[in-house]
Amino acid sequence: MSKQLKITLFRGFAGKTKKQRAIARALGLRKREQVVIHQDSPTIRGMVNKIPHMLIVEEIEE
Repeated sequence: MSKQLKITLFRGFAGKTKKQRAIARALGLRKREQVVIHQDSPTIRGMVNKIPHMLIVEEIEE
């Protein structure tokens, strides 16, 4: 069983740095309240840890 992460962007991009916006876009998040699902990996976890104040992250068992 592989774990997946359900990632929701709950804060908009207004007032955020270019780097924070780039990380959110690299995760596939373009709009507020958008949800994406990624496989749990160190790369994705690292990106999430850079902008935890903008995201809601839930683990999903498959």
